[in-house]
Amino acid sequence: MSGEKSACTKGFVDGAVHVDVKEYYGKVLGKSSDLKTNACVTSGKPIPAFIRQALKKVHPEVTAKYYGCGLVVPECLEGCKILDLGSGSGRDCFMLSDLVGEKGHVVGIDMTEDQLEVARKYVDYHTKEFGYKEPNVSFVQGYIEALTEAGMEKNSFDIIISNCVVNLSPDKKRVLAEAYNVLKDGGELYFSDVYSSGRLTEEIKNHKVLWGECLGGALWWKDLLQLAEEVGFSTPRLVTASVITVDNKELQDVLGDYKFVSVTYRLFKVPKGKTNSCQVIYNGGITGVEDCFQFDFHYTFKVGDVVEVDGELANILTHSRFKDDFTFKPPGGPCEPCAVKPKADTVDPFELVSQLEKQSPGSATGGCCSTKSATCCK
Repeated sequence: MSGEKSACTKGFVDGAVHVDVKEYYGKVLGKSSDLKTNACVTSGKPIPAFIRQALKKVHPEVTAKYYGCGLVVPECLEGCKILDLGSGSGRDCFMLSDLVGEKGHVVGIDMTEDQLEVARKYVDYHTKEFGYKEPNVSFVQGYIEALTEAGMEKNSFDIIISNCVVNLSPDKKRVLAEAYNVLKDGGELYFSDVYSSGRLTEEIKNHKVLWGECLGGALWWKDLLQLAEEVGFSTPRLVTASVITVDNKELQDVLGDYKFVSVTYRLFKVPKGKTNSCQVIYNGGITGVEDCFQFDFHYTFKVGDVVEVDGELANILTHSRFKDDFTFKPPGGPCEPCAVKPKADTVDPFELVSQLEKQSPGSATGGCCSTKSATCCK
């Protein structure tokens, strides 16, 4: 990966990494079975019925040429405008275009023309399949480090998703900064990606196959926390975590003792400043989580239960699309019955999956961007 070009202030210039990735995903890979590691595999966790139904409507060719991992589907989507970073053949975009409804809109951006060709081929097909009068999904060729240059307006998206793609960028801070710019106030970046147990060596970073397989470009998980803060996002809130194994001896020899984990984080664009904790009651009704809503690893909300949340989460809930789904009360009031008050400290995803493995062997394993939850409603 030597010879990378830095992004210019005016006019983004793709470098060696982008060229290699476009070659890998446009020419080397013909279908998902061509992947050389199991870093990108779909989770075995049962998919909610409403998402499963939406996926069934996606054309088989789109699914066959899709190299994302697991599913990245946040809650409360109806009528939202969503941007998919690194949309590939468009599987997630078409699935989401069904979930947002005819009044919502989904935009997919990808730098690989071969992938976009597949996605664009089936826009009309899915419009008819979903029963819409006009398409509510569109695809743009461009770079996730240069969203505004690709035509994305600032403060225009409710949600940005990304499915195992940010690790493919050599300039992850710029990706986060661009995402922050095009999100509306209160908007969310909900994304899954691969993280490493430490900062990777140059040998690993320069390995074309490891980079293409989502491992060579993996961030040390603590660096994500720092980059998010520098860009202006709220502290990343861990939703799910799962172990990644590399069943390829040649590549494992290059990786040595480094370990990898797939994590789903949610980051919000909300006002800065200290916010007091408060008590909240989930009103219910969000599609797919009508009775029980797992917001992140720490917080699971059951309809009618009073939960005291930390100040940062209170800030997120009151300034995001979730504000109408909760009733807010000042802290310290009557709390009967009252849910356990979890502490919102930073979670080490490697420690988390290790704990889950001990509790239930195999429960925290899975592929890249697995949808296996760290906690669940009981």
